[in-house]
Amino acid sequence: MAGQIIDRGNNKYLVRVYLGTDSMGKRQYSSKIITGKKEANTYLSEMLHKKNVGMLSHTGKTTVEEYLNNWFEVVKNRVSEKTFLGYQDLIKRYVLPSIGKKRLDKLKPEHIQSIINGMTDKGLSPRTVRYTHMIFKNSLEHALKWELIFRNPAQHIELPKQKRSNTLVLDEKQSALLLKEAKYTPFKALFSLMLTSGMRPSEALALKWSDVDFQQNRVQVAKTLLHAEKGGGWSLEETKTDRSRRTIPLPLSTMADLKEHKNDQLEQILEAKPKSYNNHGFVFAARNGEPMDRRNIIKRYFKPMLKRAGLPDIRLYDLRHTCATLLLRAGENPKIVSERLGHASIVLTLDTYSHVLPDMQQSCADKLEDILFKETNKK
Repeated sequence: MAGQIIDRGNNKYLVRVYLGTDSMGKRQYSSKIITGKKEANTYLSEMLHKKNVGMLSHTGKTTVEEYLNNWFEVVKNRVSEKTFLGYQDLIKRYVLPSIGKKRLDKLKPEHIQSIINGMTDKGLSPRTVRYTHMIFKNSLEHALKWELIFRNPAQHIELPKQKRSNTLVLDEKQSALLLKEAKYTPFKALFSLMLTSGMRPSEALALKWSDVDFQQNRVQVAKTLLHAEKGGGWSLEETKTDRSRRTIPLPLSTMADLKEHKNDQLEQILEAKPKSYNNHGFVFAARNGEPMDRRNIIKRYFKPMLKRAGLPDIRLYDLRHTCATLLLRAGENPKIVSERLGHASIVLTLDTYSHVLPDMQQSCADKLEDILFKETNKK
């Protein structure tokens, strides 16, 4: 029922327009007594039109902040803890200070555009600006579904263009040098694993020995390691997508590094006092058995190793990019590379590593030359 006219007698009519339900599930209406049947019909038509074009809602004094707090309660059970905390941080940092006290039904595109412009003026990256907008726009899509608003004011906002960053990767010689230098660190196996598997750091550090198959020379990726930003603590979470859960065959040399690392770890466990080692089964564990903190590895071992070897100042994550780039330049099928990385689609792989495509295209041209013109040129 969108609206109705109820005869109250004495030529008086109650006009009601259904506006949806509130956060408690209670049905909400806009009601008014009108004199005259014709006038009541006219008023009903006007109110229905206002509802259809988004000029009528039942949110009353509900603020953007109040609505978003309700939305957070819903969305926190639908995404990973890491993703949820990221949503909260961006919304509280950039959205609520500007429009948190505004009524939800009074929110207009220009209010949101002002936030976007302000973030850009502060020098925030286009990626951060666009991601914040995406989160807020999606939250308002839920308000639409709940019939709290009748159009999404975050649509059709002018966003900064995404700038493609030049990802630093190592070439073949530099990668070999890194593996050589890694022998002098406690994390030779970790760096070897990341460089040859294309795993994310959070995936590699979540790996348990039960995920390593020494018979088939492969590892199973199913979890990611999340460290809490405040108060310490850690948790293991399911990987983002079904494609992220994958089995990765590894080179024999990497498997040998893992086997050597396992033997060293067993000796460490035997030397430790039983009560001082919490054996969670992690492949890469601290001296007390707890999972390693990526930041410590980077600061104490990875960055110094790069400096000693005279290698580019790459991120630990860039070992993943290096793996993909080396494989693509070697002529590996992009679909195989995509599956190894756990990308959601091959389109993401090709878009991320588009800088390799010119080399691949030249390789295709060379192969066609050899296939089609080799014999002709001999004559």
